[in-house]
Amino acid sequence: MTARESLEESLLAALAWQIELGADEAILDAPQDRFAAPAPAESRAPVPPVAPATRGTPAVPRGHAGAAAATPDARPASPRDAPEGAAAAIAAAAGTLEELAEAMRRFEGSDLRLGAKNLVFADGRPGARVMVIGEAPGAEEDRLGRPFVGRAGQLLDRMLAAIGLSREAPDPGEAAYITNVLPWRPPGNRTPSSAEAALFLPFLVRHIELAAPDFILALGNTPVQALTATATGITRMRGRWQRHAATGCPILPSFHPAYLLRSPEKKRESWRDLLALRAALDGAPVAPE
Repeated sequence: MTARESLEESLLAALAWQIELGADEAILDAPQDRFAAPAPAESRAPVPPVAPATRGTPAVPRGHAGAAAATPDARPASPRDAPEGAAAAIAAAAGTLEELAEAMRRFEGSDLRLGAKNLVFADGRPGARVMVIGEAPGAEEDRLGRPFVGRAGQLLDRMLAAIGLSREAPDPGEAAYITNVLPWRPPGNRTPSSAEAALFLPFLVRHIELAAPDFILALGNTPVQALTATATGITRMRGRWQRHAATGCPILPSFHPAYLLRSPEKKRESWRDLLALRAALDGAPVAPE
């Protein structure tokens, strides 16, 4: 390989990496080296003078937002100032799954939507006895707007089929309804943060209420920890029935299919979880911890 070919290959790899992170649109006609260009002097804001403080009272710069907040005509808080509270109110107002999907699409409390192509709401049959909840969309899910359609999704379909379930089955007793904690793809397919999971939790809880499953199969750390309010990892939680406090729905934690692709030796434990789910569907008693 020549030096020119090596350079071209490196540049293409860098471009692919940027596209993977969501930087797929050029803002300017020509690139600019913003590290080399000095900031214009007029853009540097002057340091505001500090008012003298009395004993026991911290000094507040004149014109500071803290001073404005004490005045009667201060700007009221917007939904973006308290996104968690806004998410709870918006989710509670949704009366149908369609309304919930549209509310999530319009929700501006998270910047994840700015780097994603599509809202990934759900797939399968609403009203199914089993609701499968994963972590977040990947690149393929983001492209198609459907959860679990990549390699992990193909493995999930085979896992569900092994116990007589399918996302395409018309019968609620044989169907699966599938969603994620996050409806937007995190950049680079990274794991959702605990703050992101908490932000979208009201939407997920309302989703469970509207879908009304008999059982939840929670795949991976993110949905298990979000739904059970625990920091315990999936390795210790898997196979142990839990109960969702808000809806009362039994939850069975298990490994995420993406993890099983990386650690196939764990499939034996996931198979035991699937057999426990099948037994519950067939009427075996469930004793959440």
